[in-house]
Amino acid sequence: MLASHKNFSLKKYNTFGVDVTADDFFNVSTVDELKEVLLVTKDKKSLILGGGSNLLFTSNFNGAVIHPLIQGIEIVEEDDDSVLVKVGAGVEWDSLVEYTVSRNLGGLENLSLIPGSVGASPIQNIGAYGVEVKDHFERVEGILTSDLTTITLNKSECKFGYRDSVFKNKLKGKVVVTYVYYRLSKNHTLVTHYGNLDIELLKFGDKTIQNIRKAVIDIRNLKLPDPLKLPNAGSFFKNPIVSIDLIKGLQQKYEHVPFYPVSESEVKLPAGWLIEQGGWKGREIGNVGVHKNQALVLVNYANATGQEILALAHDIQRSIKETFNVSLEMEVNVV
Repeated sequence: MLASHKNFSLKKYNTFGVDVTADDFFNVSTVDELKEVLLVTKDKKSLILGGGSNLLFTSNFNGAVIHPLIQGIEIVEEDDDSVLVKVGAGVEWDSLVEYTVSRNLGGLENLSLIPGSVGASPIQNIGAYGVEVKDHFERVEGILTSDLTTITLNKSECKFGYRDSVFKNKLKGKVVVTYVYYRLSKNHTLVTHYGNLDIELLKFGDKTIQNIRKAVIDIRNLKLPDPLKLPNAGSFFKNPIVSIDLIKGLQQKYEHVPFYPVSESEVKLPAGWLIEQGGWKGREIGNVGVHKNQALVLVNYANATGQEILALAHDIQRSIKETFNVSLEMEVNVV
């Protein structure tokens, strides 16, 4: 039987660096170990903790935290056009991207340097620079917490949306991801139109997946603070989907409103632009603040509590609603 760590500090296991504890903490490296721990914790409150890059702890966790470390990257199918890669849930996300790009397998390069683990990628449907995981996702395997059987879901069954999936809704808390399968291309379709990626690519010459990865890494390093140096969880809010009429109203006051069409009647409005226009970018309030280079990022300056960070988030939400009549939804999961 795997032994648990009692009253375990989670400070190093969440990128906000919030100093909270868990009653019990389990590292699991195999599917069998995962089933064993799920069995002994079935009557307890539990939390699956991957890279901790999308969590905000607001108090100690009175239950069991399970930390999957299932490894492995394996090509399981290959033809003239593509490969199918099977990846363990505990693999660091950017290690997977590096693996694929180094082998000239296209699809994930725009998602370079996103923090977290592979197991979280289909749950969040992570995305950046015009690409989302669902674009190259084939299927996912997991363990049902109810009876410890294996479940396999294809793309349609995952019901992917913007930073959303069935794992955040109908199957929330009911499945633990073990392996994720991605379909990657040998004949690359490059996506470079989003944000300033095209401009950054000019530094590197030809448009290749290798150069896209370099450009994305440079942009992210410039805009986003290293969580090891300045604790944060990356983008705190989702980019809101709003009506074209709302955009037309904003354009009467703001000449250059950035937006990205999602349908004939709706567009995606950058939350960072809203927060910056609202005067929040670079503000520090006590131990917390909004990063000076990226308004989407809330940071922990000095051993802040989760409650302090959450209070700042709520203040920003109220401000944006009052100023722009736009509701900001948190991308970070509050525990």
